[in-house]
Amino acid sequence: MVALIVIIGPVMGALAAGPCFQRYQQEGRITMDLGANFAQKLEPFLLMAKTMKGAAAAKLIQDATAAPGVFVFSELLELPNIQDLGKSEQHEKYLSLLQLFAYKTYQDYLKHKEQLPPLNQAQLTKLKYLSIVTMATEKRILPYSTLLSALEMPTVRDLEDLIIDAIYLDILRGKLDQKEGVLEVEYTMGRDIPYTHVPQGKAQSQDQVGGVADLESILASLKDWASTTSSLLSTLDVAIASAAQDSANKKADKEAHDGKVQIVLKDVVENAKKDKEGGRDGTRGGHGQGASGSGGGGERSERDRPKRGNSGTLSGGGDRMDVDEPILMEGGSGSGIGLRGSKNRKAPQAEVLKPQRKRNRM
Repeated sequence: MVALIVIIGPVMGALAAGPCFQRYQQEGRITMDLGANFAQKLEPFLLMAKTMKGAAAAKLIQDATAAPGVFVFSELLELPNIQDLGKSEQHEKYLSLLQLFAYKTYQDYLKHKEQLPPLNQAQLTKLKYLSIVTMATEKRILPYSTLLSALEMPTVRDLEDLIIDAIYLDILRGKLDQKEGVLEVEYTMGRDIPYTHVPQGKAQSQDQVGGVADLESILASLKDWASTTSSLLSTLDVAIASAAQDSANKKADKEAHDGKVQIVLKDVVENAKKDKEGGRDGTRGGHGQGASGSGGGGERSERDRPKRGNSGTLSGGGDRMDVDEPILMEGGSGSGIGLRGSKNRKAPQAEVLKPQRKRNRM
């Protein structure tokens, strides 16, 4: 266990020092507290186990393995009075039962079912939860077919209900892919490690040998994981630095472009202002020259405007336009009235002059 801490300590220190880990931790993407309250739920059983021996201790193991929310048992297993159960043939099977829930699986229960006390439904369900956790340490993607066989589940619906309950209990996190028929495990709680210190000169039991092998395998996996993680963090740091540099370059380019645009806009506004002022000055000069050169264009316009006289003619400044006047035609009563300059043209009625008739005076 000390060796495990020696390996994990530097690895977690390196991870915590990395900017990527700090960023993900701030965003809540890494949950390190999965199953953190399981040890607290074991404490009442630890307090009672310190004073119990024999049948009372065996009964305590039955209660602890069936209690909801209790999924870790290493501290209870290490108590001296619990270890003393292995010296009694009558209570030895209860110590094996506690070891089963600590670091074994449902398949181990099926193999040694005769050497173990009978399990109730709560114990069987809990053991299946823990078996999924153990299987997830070997493969991240678990097919439904494998789980159905290993856990002896009758239907896929029952298996999915079991997995969903395990997720709600914070035993594991993952996704159910019903189309592919697999369970994609993201991470799980940690189970107890079957490791017991063996005094020098004393033979190791099968469980102790297996525990040492498991611990060595875990240490090797942690070393590989530490190496891979360090490489990944270095790559991510380089990518982050490159992205930051690209962002700074884009920002500088944008600022330079905006500066050029402002200069061009300023020149355009100034040129438009100058053109406007120049056009206004030219308009004023043209008006002044017209007034002085024509000698009073307004008066000339007024003089040159044609006027209508009393005789029906339009008189202008030099040009005259004659208007046809009615002419009296002599010739008696049958004589007609004609218009000079207009043949066969009907004269306006208002302008026709009636002939005066002579009256005979008596």
